[in-house]
Amino acid sequence: MNKVVTRFAPSPTGHLHIGGARTAIFCWLLARHFGGEFHLRIEDTDLLRSKQEYTDSILASMRWLGLDWDGPLNYQTQRTELYNSYVDKLLETGHAYWCSCTPEEVEAMREKARAQGLKPRYNGCCRERNLGPGEGHCVRLKAPQAGKVVFDDMVKGRIAVDVSELDDMVIRRADGMPTYNMAVVVDDYEMGITHVIRGDDHVSNTPRQILIYEALGLPVPTFGHVPMILGPDRQKLSKRHGARAVIEYQNDGLLPQALVNYLVRLGWSHGDQEIFTREELIKFFDGTSLNPAAAAFDPAKLEWINAHFMREMPLDELATLVRPFVEKAGLPADVADDKLAALCHMFRERAGDLKALAESFRPLLVGADELVYDEKACAKNLTDAGKAHLNAVAERFAACDPFDAPGLEAALHGYIEGNGLKFKDVAPALRTALMGFMGGPHLPEIMAFLGKDASLARIRRAAGM
Repeated sequence: MNKVVTRFAPSPTGHLHIGGARTAIFCWLLARHFGGEFHLRIEDTDLLRSKQEYTDSILASMRWLGLDWDGPLNYQTQRTELYNSYVDKLLETGHAYWCSCTPEEVEAMREKARAQGLKPRYNGCCRERNLGPGEGHCVRLKAPQAGKVVFDDMVKGRIAVDVSELDDMVIRRADGMPTYNMAVVVDDYEMGITHVIRGDDHVSNTPRQILIYEALGLPVPTFGHVPMILGPDRQKLSKRHGARAVIEYQNDGLLPQALVNYLVRLGWSHGDQEIFTREELIKFFDGTSLNPAAAAFDPAKLEWINAHFMREMPLDELATLVRPFVEKAGLPADVADDKLAALCHMFRERAGDLKALAESFRPLLVGADELVYDEKACAKNLTDAGKAHLNAVAERFAACDPFDAPGLEAALHGYIEGNGLKFKDVAPALRTALMGFMGGPHLPEIMAFLGKDASLARIRRAAGM
C-alpha cells in the first residue's frame, strides 16, 4: 500500500465535541497504523462564527487526547488564492462557467421544478452562454449530464448517485470566495490526502467533490463515512444524554486514554476486546471493522472504562494527575507526593474520575475541627455505647508505637476480641469518628495516614459529641 495520509478538519465555531473527536481518533489511528501521516486543517471560512478561542480549544483538546499531527497547521482562510487558481483552471479547460443568475432566480427555478415533481435544482441556463466575470457573477462546475458517481465507502460499501440528482454547483461565489466543496478538494489534494474519514452527514458532499476531482484530473481519495453517535434513547446525541465537549470531560477529571478507548469502540471493534492500550489501538485499527450502524453513547460505560484506567495506573502518575483537582477543590495544595499517592491507593477503587477522586480525599485533608459529620451516621453510630468504645480504643491506639496500619489493626482487634465484641459493635462508631460518614477505606489505613495526633483528635471529638 502507498503511504496513507489522513486529515481532520474541524471548524472553529465551537469546542471539539465527542463526535468530532471520534473522527479525529479514527483518522489518527489509520495513519499511525500504516506509518503514514495525519494532518490537521482548520476550516475557518465561516468568518461570522469562527473564533480564535475555539481554535485554541480544539488544538488543546487534540493535544490532551494525544493526537499529534504532522506538518504545519493549515487554515483555509489563508489559502483563498490557491483555491481560486484551481477554479481558474476549471474555467480554462471548459469544466466550469460563469453564471449571472441571482439567488432569487435560482430559487424560482427550484420552486418550478418542485411544482413539476422534479428534483429542485439549478437548470443550467448560463451553461452555454459563454459569460465572463462581472458584477454578481459566480462560477459553476459544468457537471456531466448523464451517468453515475460511484465510490466504495470504507464503512457503507458501494454508493452510487445518479448525476441527475446533482446540479451545476457553485464553486466560487459572487463575492470571489470559493465554496466549501471546492476548497476541500483543493486542500485534500494539496495535502496528499489518501483517505478521508468523516461523519456521514458529509455523504451528500462526496459525489459533488468527486466531480470536482474528476474535472481537475486529480486522484480521488478513499472515503469512509462513519455514522453519527446517538444517545442511549437512539435519538440525536445531545447534552441531555451526558455528552459534552472534550474540554468538559478534561475539566471533570476524565483520563484521555479512557475517552479515546471509549470513542474508538463506538463504531469499531476488535473481537470482544473492550480495553486497549494506545499501542494496541494502533496495531489493530486498519480501517476495517467499522460499523455502518450508529452506536449509542453510554455515560456509565465511559465511567467504567475511566475507572479501569485509574485503577491500573501507577500511583505516582495518578497522584500527579489528581493534584490539580485537589487544588481546585479548595483542599491543601502542599500535600506531599507520597501522601497523595497513599490517598490514591486508598480511594481510587471508589472513584470514577479524577474530580471525584480528589473530592473523596476531603475528609482526610481537613483538620479534626473542620470535619463535617453526617447527621444520620452520628445518630445511628455515636450512641452512648459507641462513644464508650471510642474512648476505650483511643487509649489502645495512643499506645501504638509505631503508629502504623499493622499495629493499629492488632490494637483494634485486640480490643474487640478481648471484650467479647464483634467488629460491627465498634467499627461504625470509629468510621464515623474518622471520616464523618459511613464510607472510606480500611480503618487502620485511615489512621496511619492521619497520624496519631489527628486520629486521636477525631476520635475524642466524636466521643464528646
